[in-house]
Amino acid sequence: MTTGTVRGRIGARGRAVAAVALLTAAAGLLGAGSPRGAVLPAAVGGVQAAQQGPPAADPTCDVTKSVPASRQDGPAVQAIRNNRSLVVGVDQNSYRWGARNPSTGEIEGFDIDLAKAIGTAIMGDPSRITFKAVPTAERVEFLQDGKVDMIVRTMTITCDRLGQVAFSKPYFKTSNRLLVPKAAGVKTFDEALKGRTSCAARSSSAEDELKANPRGSTLVSVENQLDCLVLMQLGKVDATMTDDGLAAGQAAQDTTVTMLDERVRPGYMGVAMKLGNDDLVARVNQVLADYQASGGWRAAYDKWLKPTMHDDADQFRP
Repeated sequence: MTTGTVRGRIGARGRAVAAVALLTAAAGLLGAGSPRGAVLPAAVGGVQAAQQGPPAADPTCDVTKSVPASRQDGPAVQAIRNNRSLVVGVDQNSYRWGARNPSTGEIEGFDIDLAKAIGTAIMGDPSRITFKAVPTAERVEFLQDGKVDMIVRTMTITCDRLGQVAFSKPYFKTSNRLLVPKAAGVKTFDEALKGRTSCAARSSSAEDELKANPRGSTLVSVENQLDCLVLMQLGKVDATMTDDGLAAGQAAQDTTVTMLDERVRPGYMGVAMKLGNDDLVARVNQVLADYQASGGWRAAYDKWLKPTMHDDADQFRP
């Protein structure tokens, strides 16, 4: 395939350098109090050209199904309490979802508020929540290896993932969108992708989409979705695909890029946990139900996402 770029039209190189610096500065210890340590997120690196081809998946699964909600504690919940800390895998580079505030040093966002609600309900004390930065491509591995108790990190529920980890009930409706430089002057997915270079995070639903339907593009995969924005600022890729909420946040961070109107792969985000921890999943499902009923979900949406997404919250409420 021919690879085209909009090199030179992306914007000042200084913005890209600043973006790389932002990623580097954000790499800090989130879980210093945890015996399981902390993880430093990758900056722009680990970039690779992805193999094209449709992903293997069972299209008949129901991604909205989960175990019934319950307030009862079981062995998985008790084990977490015995460790005296709930370790939650999060992002710290996704604006308004999970990002470190440079003024306070605190990680904050929509997913972080949800994680705090879950942690407070389970542990009874928000100080017993440990956040651990997890790269997009390693979310499943971190759960399977026991490095975290759960993932609250814009993780889309898919049929493939349901065979690898357990999911809560959905907490957010989502779809995939394309982010492109305004200077490219494109309006559709086909215009943005044909003969160009696309970018997505490894093991993301966006990567699945671009493998299955590249629309004539060459796919570059990276560790974290924000790396795609930096590569686009550097003129290394022409378009970034990610969840609509993340794309809206990136467009707010960099006014030289825009989000196209088309949407693909509608789906749901869920809280991911280790397979077999059904009592923990049930407990999380109860917290999600309470969070919705109390107005917590809507308050978090209005605070974190409405400024960039603008759409009515009910469009994204499961």
